[in-house]
Amino acid sequence: MNLELKGELLPLEEAPIINKPLRIAGRVFQSRLMVGTGKYTDFETMQNCHQLAETEVVTVAVRRMDLKASGEKSLLHWIDRSRIQLLPNTAACYSAEEAVRTARLAAELGLSNWIKLEVIGDTKTLFPDVEETLKAARILVKEGFVVLPYVTDDVVACKKLEDMGCAAVMPLAAPIGSGLGIRNPNNIRLIVEAAKVPVVVDAGVGTASDAAFAMELGCDAILMNTAIAEAKHPTRMAQAMRMAVEAGREAFVAGRIPMRAYASASSPMTGLVGSGV
Repeated sequence: MNLELKGELLPLEEAPIINKPLRIAGRVFQSRLMVGTGKYTDFETMQNCHQLAETEVVTVAVRRMDLKASGEKSLLHWIDRSRIQLLPNTAACYSAEEAVRTARLAAELGLSNWIKLEVIGDTKTLFPDVEETLKAARILVKEGFVVLPYVTDDVVACKKLEDMGCAAVMPLAAPIGSGLGIRNPNNIRLIVEAAKVPVVVDAGVGTASDAAFAMELGCDAILMNTAIAEAKHPTRMAQAMRMAVEAGREAFVAGRIPMRAYASASSPMTGLVGSGV
């Protein structure tokens, strides 16, 4: 990808912020939009949304899969695994023990050794139990899983998960399925600054502006499900989210102007290129 500047092509690598590719556990992804599989009205709509979002990572809830289904009745039938990295998740687990057992089941079923680790601590908010998440992550990393943990927007917890070997950290933007957008942008910014592994915002994104904002903060990727699946027109929202993620990343790489309390003339009389002033 290139930037056009004065009729010439300027590689992004020469921009103020280097646009490094998204790399997780040695795999490089062109798309920074990860998508879920729940809440769609039917599998065909889900598949169309995945295609329009151009996602390369799709997450599935292991404990909610119908393992007896086959053919078109099977969720996996509708996911193109030749181009999509399957990311099983441990949704509906409320202890480290449950989460570890579910991750092992996913591996035994041949889904993947990648795991989105979720250990829920509260049934109302679906906030993660950080202590149990840390415990499960430590076990799974030692067993060779590629662990992407869903966690609170807590820089300390994220650093602990990174230090124990997690391939990425996934701080929430807001409660799962709430559509509230990023509630604590400064926390996300602090995590981005501190982390040496990819930061993937997970949960709470409601619309395209939320996705763009997350990317403008410097996040490496976004994972979303409800915002697309429950939109009035899911396929159109999938396209909107793809464009928003791309635009937000471009804006982050380009570098926004500083915010000012007062006006700054768009056409100054001094400092003009070639003016001789």
